[in-house]
Order: sequence, then C-alpha cells, then structure tokens
Amino acid sequence: MVMTPPTTRPYVGRFAPSPSGPLHFGSLVAALGSFLQARSQQGRWLVRIEDIDPPREMAGAADLILQTLEAHGLAWDGEVIYQSRRHERYDEVIAALHRAGDLYWCRCTRREIMASGGFYNGHCRNLGLAPTGCAARLRQHHPVYRFEDALQGEIRVPAALAEEDFIVRRRDGLYAYNLAVVVDDMDSGITEIVRGADLLEPTVRQIALYQTLGAEVPAWVHLPLAVLPDGNKLSKQNHAPALNPDEASASLWQALAFLGQYPPPELREGQVDEIVAWGIAHWRQAGVPRQQKIVLGAR
Repeated sequence: MVMTPPTTRPYVGRFAPSPSGPLHFGSLVAALGSFLQARSQQGRWLVRIEDIDPPREMAGAADLILQTLEAHGLAWDGEVIYQSRRHERYDEVIAALHRAGDLYWCRCTRREIMASGGFYNGHCRNLGLAPTGCAARLRQHHPVYRFEDALQGEIRVPAALAEEDFIVRRRDGLYAYNLAVVVDDMDSGITEIVRGADLLEPTVRQIALYQTLGAEVPAWVHLPLAVLPDGNKLSKQNHAPALNPDEASASLWQALAFLGQYPPPELREGQVDEIVAWGIAHWRQAGVPRQQKIVLGAR
C-alpha cells in the first residue's frame, strides 16, 4: 500500500491513558499539553481509554481517570472511546493486512528471540503458518529509520528496531499497542499526537503501519517526561502519587510551569476554569523545554 498525500484537516488531538492506575503529575503534563495544543488551535480534543491489556488494569481506574480530568477542567469532545469495545475493528484490519501480504503468523517465543539477539530475525516470515497459537507480525516492507518531532527535532532509531517485523496481535490473542493506537488514531482523524517522550522510539513502527495502511501520518509532539531524582520516570509502576482533585488548581499551575508556560504566581490560587482559560490563551509550544526528561524539583 502507498501513503496518501497530506491534506489540510481540522485539528484533532487526543489523550489516551491506560487504566492501570489513577492519573499522576506526569499524566497531567501529557493531558494538559495535548489539551492546550488542541484548544489553542480551536481544535477538538478526544479522550480514549486504552484498555486492551486486562492483566495490567486496575478495577475502577477508567472512571477515576475521567473524574480526575473533569476535576482539572479538561473537558473532552464527543464520547469517550474504549479500546475494549473495538476488537472487531482490530480484527478487520488484521485480516486486511493478511490478505494484502503485509502480515504473517509467527510461533517464535520471547525466549527464542532473546537468545537470537533480542530482535526478531524473521524466522517465520515465509513459513505460511496458521494463526492458531501464533502471534501476528507486520511485514516491514519500508522501514522507518527517522522522523521529525515538532519539539524534539529529528529522531533516529537503530536499524534493528526499524527493520523488525513487529507484533500486532500477541500469541495470547491480546492486541498490541502499536496496532490499536494507529487504528484508533486513524479512525478518529487525529491530526497531531501530543504525548510523552517515553513513546519516541515506537513512533517509527506506528509510522510504518500508517504507511502500510495507506493512511495519512499525523504530526508528532513528544513532551518532556517528569522524572524523579534517581532518573526513574514518574509513573504508575513507580507508585507515583495520584492527583488530588482538591488540589487541582495547584497541580495545573505546576504542570503549566513544567511545560515552560510561566503562569503568574497569583494564578496558583485561582479557580480551575480560570487557570485552564489562561493556559489556552497563553499556550506557546515554543516555550516547552526541548528535552526528553526534566527532573522534578530541579527547575
């Protein structure tokens, strides 16, 4: 398949958390950055719950995430999208890729791949295996080695990463992140993806899938990550404290400051709607630090 030429489309952005726990400050940075980018361009801002990995999900987290966004004045457009309700669509895309010769079935285990160097060597590429007990892999016809990020500049990745036939559906039947996120963003008409810099490397695989599907590739903005003094990302896995709705004004002010927007000190005590309105009116992407990580408390 070939990539369609770029067109001028109305701005559509999104925030897509996984319900593996409550939102924390790092989540707020990503949500606020994507929200302000959309609103400053009179665009739409969608919310999607990425609930395709049940073993990692926390009961009630999806509803808690939505309540937290509301408490912080981040109102989304349209209905919330749930990946768990889109399995039929993912299967449809997988079937289309297989018919086009862009997908094949692989029985190699993770242990075997690690033993052969850590990247998949294409062992099952031409075996013509049936899907039972196998993972589905995208056949890389045109690997993507680099892309331009509006904030981080030119991003290059190792050839082994770019050239690997990556999994789009796992052996256990669960859909891979790279498949679901591309199909969802494509179907939602997302024009620009604003998210954390921890997702820089997977971007080349997502671009390759967009191109294989003949879809228009969105623009990319990867925001700096909030990291702890020990270098670890502020995350649910690292037990980052959940956002407190009662402290929403202070959290929003801190997130604006983290994103290089310099909110006035008196705004810290303002109402949530007032702070959000200030953020929309004064948002400057050029003010966001052009770095992949920022240590909390170091600025």
